[in-house]
Amino acid sequence: MQELFRFIGTYQGFLYLLLLLAGIYSLRWLWKAWKEWREAYFGLEREISMHRLAQAVAALLLVLVLLCGVFSVVIFVVPGLPAGILVATPTLDLLATPSGALAPNQTALLGTTPVTPVEGSQGCIPGQLEITSPKPGDEISGIVTLVGTVNLPNFGFYKYEVALRGTENWSTISAQSKLKKNEELGILNTTVLTPGDYLLRVVVLDNATQVIGTCIITIRIKGP
Repeated sequence: MQELFRFIGTYQGFLYLLLLLAGIYSLRWLWKAWKEWREAYFGLEREISMHRLAQAVAALLLVLVLLCGVFSVVIFVVPGLPAGILVATPTLDLLATPSGALAPNQTALLGTTPVTPVEGSQGCIPGQLEITSPKPGDEISGIVTLVGTVNLPNFGFYKYEVALRGTENWSTISAQSKLKKNEELGILNTTVLTPGDYLLRVVVLDNATQVIGTCIITIRIKGP
């Protein structure tokens, strides 16, 4: 059932459009059936017209019930679901829970040059591993494009995740296998998340799925 709610929350726009088209078709069917019933004179003809009219009314009522159901789920059910249910999860090999620190055999890859940490973030390395938009502490809403840099040695792929602040229930949103230099990292749909304070992180792994870097920032998701 929770998967169904997640599906409705994610594709609500498509479902509304589909139901709108179905409603228009049902109204057109109802109009034609009603017109046929009014113009029918003979008993059998009126009986057939009445049957078609009843079918058209039933179809329109079904569309209205489905529309109310989708609306109720989106407004009352989806906002109360945990982030782990609402965010799509990729393939299993991308779901290894990272430790948030560099693997022991990877620490030398970043060199010995001191780096200045980004204020309001954890583990981010300017020019190598960072999220530049949204910035730490930003309030965001709607569909948000994540921008940043993922350019570490021995790079295999990266994934980005969210978790309610104060928890370790990380939910993987998506993953990519291309290096990024201050460009789009991915998309975050905040409309399926309960408003509040969250942690957003980018986790970089090598080809052996070992974590080689993690950048974490705090964000606040605003309500509609």
